[in-house]
Amino acid sequence: MKKSILLLLFILLCAPTLKAQRNVEDSAIATPWVALNYGLAQTSGDLADRYGLMNHVGAMAGYKTASNWVFGFDGYFMFGNQVRQPNIFASLVDSYGTVTDESGGIGLVVVSARGFNVNAMVGKVIPVFSPNKNSGIYIHAGVGYIQHRTRIDTQEQVIPSLELDYRKGYDRYSTGISTHQFLGYAFLANHGLVNFYGGFYCNQGFTKNRREIFFDQPDEPVSTKTMFDLQYGVKLGWFIPIYQRKPKDYYYD
Repeated sequence: MKKSILLLLFILLCAPTLKAQRNVEDSAIATPWVALNYGLAQTSGDLADRYGLMNHVGAMAGYKTASNWVFGFDGYFMFGNQVRQPNIFASLVDSYGTVTDESGGIGLVVVSARGFNVNAMVGKVIPVFSPNKNSGIYIHAGVGYIQHRTRIDTQEQVIPSLELDYRKGYDRYSTGISTHQFLGYAFLANHGLVNFYGGFYCNQGFTKNRREIFFDQPDEPVSTKTMFDLQYGVKLGWFIPIYQRKPKDYYYD
């Protein structure tokens, strides 16, 4: 995860060093594309057995050619509070229906969904219904890596059965390859900072459980089958302009 974050930051830092002449209004230009984005996705397939609605917060860095092809990298963090594993801590609950911390008090355990996805992507801008040749219907697809788990937060309490490596027995840590598709609209203004894109997004994860045992199901072997994790929803992004203005023409007598 740390390597993926560093790679994303490296791309975002390096991309602004590339420069393109700004002539958005008159012609299609070749330019670096950097964007921040937010998405809201519903889960389906095997992922829906574990989690509900997911938030995506991420970034995209790439390059748009003069023929409106787009090549780059896309990545985002996933998080949500809809965890669909109601009996995961059943073995830790006492006769009063509570989990006990190390001092004998009532432990408060909060669970949530966490993960991230990084992709290499290729896309195309089709300049229709647009103010210039750099805007229009925007499609892209790609392949990458996805990871998700259940985050277990004991709220600064010490609950021995949920500390350190014991926590891993409940987190359902899973990883695998993923594919995605996007269909929407990209808008690059003739002038100013109103540069955005938005549309419909779909991600397919082909993941496997990476834990050898689930502590809430100690007598059942952990499945080694590939899971199909589907997410679909909407995504909105803001392009960060990094091209320079077209030089003015000078005439001399």
